[in-house]
Order: sequence, then C-alpha cells, then structure tokens
Amino acid sequence: MASLASKAHILIIEDDQILNDQIAEQLINKGYSIEQCFCGDQGLTTAVSKFFDLILLDVLLPVRDGFSVLNNLRKTRDTPVVMLTACGAEEDRIKGFSKGADDYLPKPFNFTELGLRIDALLRRTKQLSDAPIGSNEITNGLLTLNKNTQQIIYNEQPLSMTPIQFKLLWVLVSHQHETLSKPYLYQLVLEREFSAYDRSLDMHLSRVRRKLISAGMPADRLQTVHGLGYLFT
Repeated sequence: MASLASKAHILIIEDDQILNDQIAEQLINKGYSIEQCFCGDQGLTTAVSKFFDLILLDVLLPVRDGFSVLNNLRKTRDTPVVMLTACGAEEDRIKGFSKGADDYLPKPFNFTELGLRIDALLRRTKQLSDAPIGSNEITNGLLTLNKNTQQIIYNEQPLSMTPIQFKLLWVLVSHQHETLSKPYLYQLVLEREFSAYDRSLDMHLSRVRRKLISAGMPADRLQTVHGLGYLFT
C-alpha cells in the first residue's frame, strides 16, 4: 500500500481547521499527497480544477454545503468521495449516497478506520484501472462496460458512475441471471462485513438503477430480490 499511497492525491474539504489539520497530518505520514480546503466554494473549485484520487468531504460547510459540492462535482468528475457526517445521521448518509458519494464516515471517527476506508476505496479504484487490456469489457445487449476505463455506455449514451457504482454493476452483469446476496456484494464490492443496519449498498444500487433507467434500460433488468439480494437479468 505504500507505493499506492505515495502516488495518491487526496483533497480534504473540512471547515474545522483543527480536524482538517489532524487528518492531513495522519495521511501525510502514510505517504499521501494532501491539499486542504475549509469552505464549500473553495473545495468545489479545487476539486474540479485539479485531479485527485479521492476527496474527503464534510457535510456541514460554510458558503456551500457538502451535498451541493458533491452534486456539482458529479456533473463533471467521478472522483471517489468519502462523506464525513455529523453523528452518522441516517438522512445525511442517504442523501450523500443519492448524490453519488462512495462511502461515509460518521463523526467522531477513529483515524485508523478513516485510513482503512481510504486504503480500501483507493485499492478498489486501482484494481479497476489496472485491469488488463483484452479482458476488461462486457457487452450485454445495449449495455457496454469497460473495466479499464470505467466507461459505461447504454444505447450509445455514456453514463457517469463512481468507482463503487461501476464495480457493483460490473459484478451484477458478470453474474447475469444469478441472484447475488447482500453479504456477498458487501465483501466483494464494499470490502466490509454486511450489516442489516447499513444501507450503503442499497443507496449505490438505487443510484445505478436510476441512471440506467434514465438512459432507457427497462426497469426490470436490475431487480431487488426481497430477502435474497440483487439480480441482473
């Protein structure tokens, strides 16, 4: 992970200067390259004007809140985003995932857990981008997924998805007509244990489904099999 960390560029958007500095110090010590912003407008401008491997984004920000930053960011960038939410409020998590967040971490959080979440998300992104040429594309009817570029096309229309959303769709399409359980998808896609109280996967799948339906895919192709998991037909 040291080689990956040494190449990764992370943006921290957090208005609490003490917390922002503490996070920056921890990540710099792990070998990451860090930039810091302290308000929503500054954070959005920085996020869209430079390349980052990952963004840590607070919800409660001055001038422009984290949801507005994320909503505008997703119009042009698929940079992985970890939302930092006050007290882990469920409505914040749901809203964040609906706008394209990749993960969340409730405050106050443990810096070790934050580091592990960042490592896991960057590892998933790197696995997708490092896929070998020639074995990285799936075509299923009007749907095409390219694992090397993370490009998704439906009926000649390109779709923008975050790395986790891409990986979730890739796994489901790769196992067409097979119902995949939530515990299995948590391990394979989110790389953590399933919890009945964690709606992360539901939010990601809902986002993927909406984008595909908006592009013209029949709604029944990506199904929720109640009590079992998810199915791509």
